[in-house]
Amino acid sequence: MTNKAIINTDKAPEAIGTYSQAVKTNNTVYLSGQIPLDAETMTIVEGDFADQTHKVFQNLQAVCEAADGNLADIVKLTLFLTDLSNFATVNEIMAQYFTIPYPARAAVGVKELPKGALIEADAIMVI
Repeated sequence: MTNKAIINTDKAPEAIGTYSQAVKTNNTVYLSGQIPLDAETMTIVEGDFADQTHKVFQNLQAVCEAADGNLADIVKLTLFLTDLSNFATVNEIMAQYFTIPYPARAAVGVKELPKGALIEADAIMVI
């Protein structure tokens, strides 16, 4: 039987569907996708792509902390972008939140994201 714990924090947006913010099994945490929602208002943060990207990483950090980890514990990060021309901006901002050794990563271009977000990220963390 797998040890499975649901991770939840009010410092990140609540789930807006049939999912949990994260699920921990043994020492692995699977973080659901985070879009740039403000946890209090549940609305997309104002500003441009960079502002949305910062909020996504802040939301991921909050969920990591709720699972007794941090961004440095992420081993796999997947980014979903509605415009791949923002790839350089993602790299610049990601360098403000992550240090070497960086997690494995994929960046996927998508047509659209929930609530009109420009970016979403999900991750796998090992603590």
